[in-house]
Amino acid sequence: MPRESGAFLHLGPGAYHRGSANDGSMNEHHDDNDVSQRAFFGRRKGHPLKARQAELFDTLLPEIALDLTKPAPDLKTLFPLAPDTLRLEIGFGGAEHLIAQALAHPECGFIGADGFLNAIGKALVAIEDNDLTNVRLQFGDASELLDWLPDAAFTRIDLLYPDPWPKRRQWKRRFIQDDNLKRLARLLKSGGELRFATDIASYAAYALARVMRSDDFIWTAECADDWRKPWDGFSRTRYEAKAIREGRTPAYFIFRRN
Repeated sequence: MPRESGAFLHLGPGAYHRGSANDGSMNEHHDDNDVSQRAFFGRRKGHPLKARQAELFDTLLPEIALDLTKPAPDLKTLFPLAPDTLRLEIGFGGAEHLIAQALAHPECGFIGADGFLNAIGKALVAIEDNDLTNVRLQFGDASELLDWLPDAAFTRIDLLYPDPWPKRRQWKRRFIQDDNLKRLARLLKSGGELRFATDIASYAAYALARVMRSDDFIWTAECADDWRKPWDGFSRTRYEAKAIREGRTPAYFIFRRN
């Protein structure tokens, strides 16, 4: 654990303002009493799909989408060539990180999950453009996916810039919760990693407090740079670039499964 473990709270002057009420980054119409919807991503749909994206929903998505109506198979059988390892990315947004990682690690099988229509559309175009065969997608509620996936399936789970739900009454909707950490731990192999990035100071503190009291994970950082700088091989996204331009400072956490 880094000696400056309290310093992560100070991520920058704009850290508590990820978006405005009009930017669509959060849905103010959620029912705060419906905790079961906590794993939903902030928006379901933004701009209308482009013609090619809409076409790929009908053609490519049925070929690479997970079928949660059936019991989960050996996940390696979902790919034409059985991958050496499996990774999961929850809420991949513009898919820049997911696609870059899939290109950099053809030996690995990737499952990307997002509940945002436009995110799936962007991923489908990138998958076709790059002829990727090592990516499978889940369009829908991450909570349902976590319950469906088999034990100890993944060597790594990425959760990058999830919805921060900034109002205190919304914090119970944040993805990092005690119960979700248990569910994520079930999916990771021993020694596997949960990697989490956020540009919101309150979410960094909130998440770290829950991981530190978890019996399933340890924080791997040994010095401040371990969370101030991206881990090796990190693929930056347009959202991260925007956050930095607006004065917010990202933090990067690696939590290892016991």
